[in-house]
Amino acid sequence: MSDEESSHRTNLFRRRRENTPAGSKKRRDLWVTVEEEAALVARAEREKVTVPNLLLSAALSAQNDSPTERRAVMAELMQLHNLLARSSNNINQIARHANATGEIPAETGEALKHLRSVAMRIDQAIDGLM
Repeated sequence: MSDEESSHRTNLFRRRRENTPAGSKKRRDLWVTVEEEAALVARAEREKVTVPNLLLSAALSAQNDSPTERRAVMAELMQLHNLLARSSNNINQIARHANATGEIPAETGEALKHLRSVAMRIDQAIDGLM
């Protein structure tokens, strides 16, 4: 195995970040609760990195959403959940009426159209998460 391959292999298993040529210029202290510390340590061990490395990579990652963005997505998903529940209730009432009378109510088409639009909104919300 060449020196380059062995150094690359050891880098994959490093817990610490590599030193920068100019050295670290700023220090940040972070106060956490005992529960938060336990969760951070557990996650860092699962990821095989140090806690500071875990925090830094999570904070600087382009894939992570901010807490505000996550709250907005959760609010949208809750709204869609409630809308789907109401739409499902309407479809069940229409089905109950159709089964009892043998007639399909006139508003069935509109209810199904609404249900399709809710399904499309859910698909769009899911696509927005990826």
